[in-house]
Amino acid sequence: MVVYEAARAMCGLKNVWSKDIGPAIAVLQLFLSSPKATLRFAAVRTLNKVAVTLPYAVSTCNLDMDNLITDSNRSIATLAITTLLKTGNESSIERLMKQINNFMSDISDEFKVVVVEAILSLCVKFPSKYRLLLGFLSNILRDEGGFEYKKAIVEAILAIIGHIPECKEIGLTHLCEFIEDCEFTYLSTKILNLLGTMGPTTHVPNKYIRYIYNRVLLENPYVRASAVSALARFGAKLENLKPSIIVLLRRCLYDTDDEVRDRAAFYLKALESPDPELTSRLILEDFKVPLTNLEISVQEYLAAPSEAPFDLSAVPTVEVQKPRETSTSGTKVSGQPSSAAPPAASTYAFGPSAAADKRKKFIAQLAEQPKLAHLGELFKSSSTVELTESETEYVVNCVKHIFPTHIVFQFNCTNTLEEQVLENVFVQMQVPSGSGLKIESTIPATLLQNGVPGVTYVSVKRP
Repeated sequence: MVVYEAARAMCGLKNVWSKDIGPAIAVLQLFLSSPKATLRFAAVRTLNKVAVTLPYAVSTCNLDMDNLITDSNRSIATLAITTLLKTGNESSIERLMKQINNFMSDISDEFKVVVVEAILSLCVKFPSKYRLLLGFLSNILRDEGGFEYKKAIVEAILAIIGHIPECKEIGLTHLCEFIEDCEFTYLSTKILNLLGTMGPTTHVPNKYIRYIYNRVLLENPYVRASAVSALARFGAKLENLKPSIIVLLRRCLYDTDDEVRDRAAFYLKALESPDPELTSRLILEDFKVPLTNLEISVQEYLAAPSEAPFDLSAVPTVEVQKPRETSTSGTKVSGQPSSAAPPAASTYAFGPSAAADKRKKFIAQLAEQPKLAHLGELFKSSSTVELTESETEYVVNCVKHIFPTHIVFQFNCTNTLEEQVLENVFVQMQVPSGSGLKIESTIPATLLQNGVPGVTYVSVKRP
């Protein structure tokens, strides 16, 4: 082990040449044929790291690496084959790809990611083999695997498309096939955004529209919203496809989700505009106004409405932080701004704070419940905590209200199923034994219709 540690230390030195670590590579090569699995693993792992920066220095060990591909220890076999991918030549790629297929299903996702990264490096090194390597990545993309593994494959395909322009259409087709049965929202939205950007620049752009519109019909609201944006980009870039895109977007106006409907309505208005420059600016260009600035400006406009329409060009493009509440020492008793305050601060004043508005809303809701009238004054309300995923059939979140002697749990429930209406909806809670807490009353929601939020309360008496 002392010899191995010395060799590993030499290989870990920075700014060295192949000849400088030649003796260390020779020692590690001897360890590759050791009867001890620990030594073989240690040696091949070190050589794998060296191959990233000095592949030619490790190429002398390729024959020994070939023997490790069939090693009974899959970790050793994986490291051996990924090292060969980094150090091998173009003629050996097909043979290595066939050998990788034999054991990909037997290794963990962690080692599969290592294989994917090695294939990406190989494709960058030998661009002429992109068809073979993209086909392999597409095949393993359909296999079972976790999020990180699938994310590594998708990012590898995107990197290959960016590095080799000739493979753009093949890569996009593989990704389209993947999102037909993708369980990860993040990856689906990422691919749809790419299709909206690159799809219109391909030779046959209309073939991607079917894949995109399928997501509008079959996916969750987040993916549907991304698909609507991707469709709009096709309509904005390709005049011959605009009528078809408008028809598809009109269908999206009847979607059950607000975000999807709003996007469809916005993009329809933009595509139907007679000004092509305006259409391009609204759909294709990035929104340059910070959302914080837009929110503040809209609130100011609504607080003091005028006959003039809201002017988006007047919103500052440099992000302005929302002002915090200042102490009374910084303002006059009359409530007017102090002369010491900077003039820009008054431009983005809010009036009542968001926290105060939320408190008033909660007080009004609680006042509607006669069973809670005896609890006294509301002391504090917590932030909203999501109790379910947003894609579930019944979406529930909770807010805790603190009273002098009670805690009231407010459960906001939303039914996402169109064919079901729920009655007498309540949450059954249990308090820890010995805590002194006691459930005093439960107030159910009388009716829970599709898309209409309902509220149920549980009042707990504190010791």
